[in-house]
Amino acid sequence: MAKNKWRFIDSGNCSPAFNMALDEALLDWHSKGLIPPTIRFYGWSPATLSIGYFQKVEKEINMDAVKEHNLGFVRRPTGGRGVLHDKELTYSVIVTEEYEGMPQTVTEAYRVISEGILEGFKSLGLDAYFAVPKTEEEKESLKNPRSAVCFDAPSWYELVVEGRKVAGSAQTRQKGVILQHGSILLDLDEDLLFSLFKYPSERVKLRMQQNFKNKAVAINALRDRPVTLEEAKIAFKKGFEKGLDITLESYELTPEELREVEGIAKEKYESDEWNYRR
Repeated sequence: MAKNKWRFIDSGNCSPAFNMALDEALLDWHSKGLIPPTIRFYGWSPATLSIGYFQKVEKEINMDAVKEHNLGFVRRPTGGRGVLHDKELTYSVIVTEEYEGMPQTVTEAYRVISEGILEGFKSLGLDAYFAVPKTEEEKESLKNPRSAVCFDAPSWYELVVEGRKVAGSAQTRQKGVILQHGSILLDLDEDLLFSLFKYPSERVKLRMQQNFKNKAVAINALRDRPVTLEEAKIAFKKGFEKGLDITLESYELTPEELREVEGIAKEKYESDEWNYRR
């Protein structure tokens, strides 16, 4: 039987506002039936701190450090916590809620979509698996995360290697469409990451950073030979094809599509009203 064909876009390194605007535009176009389900790979220029839709900048984020390190800054349309997008492969998946075999619940849909990432890790020789919170305490911690740092907290069906989180993802549903995007860490600067958030004291910050080492890890810390970004793209593109049982067809945005995305970026994701509003 012929496999379903999805669109594949590798948009390379883009500005923080453009990245979020393109994800939003893809969701909108798919909701109108203008494009098929789509998987997109991208990077960030400059390296960027993105925060979840519900996070409070004033309470949680050290904006002085963000500016001092010349990082980009943007609020995502999805939930979750702060993510430093630097040495990573970022992905997004856009697919209708009505897609054949797509579960109705967020948690189960997350598992189905993340099968593609799981297969990508396997093709890189890493023994990845889905983490499922087992105890009531673990389940409760998902509802009340203590940390503003994304990779510091467990989630349903988060991808784990040797007990540590290797990819962080977030999801939103709008107009009958699922948008899931996330970070696949190649390397990680923990000191930089932890300088970007506010803590009650230096002691608390140091303790949380130490705990973080036991909870999260980048791909290249697990391999004898580092993975290049291009190798990661090949592995995870194949992973999505296998995990979702689809064929990916490469696509480049038209000038008209680019103009629409740039308009969304300027009006929304470059604005202080959006990025600092909570």
